[in-house]
Amino acid sequence: MAKLYFYYSAMNAGKSTTLLQSEYNYREQGMRALCFTPRIDDRAGVGRISSRIGLEREATPFTGSHDLFVDIRQAHADSPVHCVLIDEAQFLTARQVLQLTLVVDRLRIPVLCYGLRTDFRGEPFEGSKYLLAWAEEIIEIKTVCRTGRKATMNARIGEDGSQVVQGNQIDIGHHYEAVSRASFGLDRISPVGYAPPLAEPSKATDT
Repeated sequence: MAKLYFYYSAMNAGKSTTLLQSEYNYREQGMRALCFTPRIDDRAGVGRISSRIGLEREATPFTGSHDLFVDIRQAHADSPVHCVLIDEAQFLTARQVLQLTLVVDRLRIPVLCYGLRTDFRGEPFEGSKYLLAWAEEIIEIKTVCRTGRKATMNARIGEDGSQVVQGNQIDIGHHYEAVSRASFGLDRISPVGYAPPLAEPSKATDT
């Protein structure tokens, strides 16, 4: 039975590598898998999915205005589609995630999305938020912080090596590092805002 999958992780955990391996597995079995990647992510060139270990593949670039359901339905009518793979799925809009649920529910095609859960301030991306809400299967791809702890956050690093805490949510040009929540400093960076009040001094008990 077709399902909507969300594979999430912090930076540099191997999401694109896992996607490309999945595409290869389908192709090896004589099945057709459609690959999509956001046009805004042009680090390897527009319409290319690239992994850190050197694997690459052409993909269909999309913007926030693309109707993915219509595109996939037409491709499926031309030649059967057995799977849809979405790279950098955090850049999907809420409407596009809804479109992907219809690819699963109406076209009966499994959709595998790979992306980050949160941005450089610990805030959820729009696409990730709705994938976490609507996907049948949510799978974490794990990686580690430089401290040896589990890395769950994505720190944006400036040219001077310091952590960037202000700026636009999407900024492809920056360097990012996967870190643990403690190393990230969530209470300091999150726009939610909270500082624990000072503890009241204990009152000595007379004896």
